[in-house]
Amino acid sequence: MSRVGKLPVRIPESVKVSVDKSSLTVEGPKGKLTQKFAPQVSITVDDGAGIVTRRNESKRARSMHGLYRQLLQNMVTGVSDGFTRVLVISGVGFRAEVNGQSVMLNLGYSNPIEYIVPDGVTVEAESPTRLVVRGIDKMLVGKVASEIRSLRPPEPYKGKGVKYEDEQIRRKVGKSGVK
Repeated sequence: MSRVGKLPVRIPESVKVSVDKSSLTVEGPKGKLTQKFAPQVSITVDDGAGIVTRRNESKRARSMHGLYRQLLQNMVTGVSDGFTRVLVISGVGFRAEVNGQSVMLNLGYSNPIEYIVPDGVTVEAESPTRLVVRGIDKMLVGKVASEIRSLRPPEPYKGKGVKYEDEQIRRKVGKSGVK
């Protein structure tokens, strides 16, 4: 039995979950999310808890069991609380500026980079070196944060670049000089 899949998902009072034949819709104070699910699993909602069960014991059904339980959990968390990812920019002259749905990034290249933020996600600049990515869809928030990070990943010698706030960069020692 899947350790993750067998746990019920607690659904708060403010969140409404509806299950169709092959799709799941979660609606809450922050928005609405829809997800299709595989025919190998079934999802039921009973008195404030969502339960994911598998229809048979095939390898595919066992692998989908925990996946769809966690996707349901992420949808419920997203529409009730939302998700946040913080990016920190370090380096001399490196900065970010948010203009509506675009982010202008000066990351040490000859020209600034303009990143267009997709719908469903907001990016705020708390300071010129700190970006906060917020949204209700965990996958979309993570994708936007990773795309911004990939524009200038942190390097191991001085640590310059864009990194996640909770990320630890393994630092290397530079040249040791002439003996």
